[in-house]
Amino acid sequence: MQSKGLAVVAVGGNALIKDKNHQTVQDQYHAAAETMKHIVSMIAEGWDVVVTHGNGPQVGFILRRSEIAAHELHEVPLDYCGADTQGSIGYMFQQALHNEFHLQGIKKQAATVITQTIVDRNDPAFQNPTKPIGSFMDEAAAKEKMAKEGWTMVEDAGRGWRRVVPSPIPQTIVEADAIRSLINQGFVVVAVGGGGIPVMQTENGDLVGVEAVIDKDFGSAILASMIEADLFLISTAVEKVAINFNKPNQKWLDELTVAEARQYLAEGQFAKGSMLPKIEAILKYMDHGGKKALITDPEHIKDALEGKTGTWIVP
Repeated sequence: MQSKGLAVVAVGGNALIKDKNHQTVQDQYHAAAETMKHIVSMIAEGWDVVVTHGNGPQVGFILRRSEIAAHELHEVPLDYCGADTQGSIGYMFQQALHNEFHLQGIKKQAATVITQTIVDRNDPAFQNPTKPIGSFMDEAAAKEKMAKEGWTMVEDAGRGWRRVVPSPIPQTIVEADAIRSLINQGFVVVAVGGGGIPVMQTENGDLVGVEAVIDKDFGSAILASMIEADLFLISTAVEKVAINFNKPNQKWLDELTVAEARQYLAEGQFAKGSMLPKIEAILKYMDHGGKKALITDPEHIKDALEGKTGTWIVP
């Protein structure tokens, strides 16, 4: 079969956790298997695929376990939480892909790459941590953490105190060449989980992990640029992108040029916690030579690739 090109597919949080009543590992696997079925439909059509994913809730679970067990076991640093989730989610995706390949008679294998993402030590985010992680705690416990651990803690709308960490802009994916080599060998690759494990480069070139969180769509965009992907697909909770969202004059978009996307950004059309980072990540990819991008939900991936739905972003 002739290849249709190389796609980076960034799957959102709903690919693993459908709702608050379905958070167990088994629930997450069933959700992952459903999403992987739609990605295999792409692969069956001739696409080479790298799957990236979020890991926010899973990191939160590890941090909570770590807090509860702190009287007995060492706590897990944030960068290691990221590595742990890349391994466990990669295992889920690999198994789900293997089983779907087996079902469809496709001779393919999946491999997960534990991925590090270099961030700039001078990124302004380090002076202004904003990303909440971990559990809520009372003021006394929060102040103890601030004094002992050097954490930045903020009071959150009367719900208690919570740790915040920096969310720096990703610069480079360390394992990009390894990912590209695996693609060239015919593997489906799972990589850049949670945007990648944030690391800094020291003056002598060594890498050191940092306590930070990277936006997974930004990390995915950097990878898509570095491996010269033909398509950057963000799979999320909505079938299409809309302007004037949830208003009487809401309008679904079939296609957006880069210029139109910038115009809508300037107008404040996209919500900060949902569509905004996705559009910004796509623009980053397009600015670095990207060919086209697509936003849709997992169940409409096949139809969207055939031009029947989804929102395409083009030059």
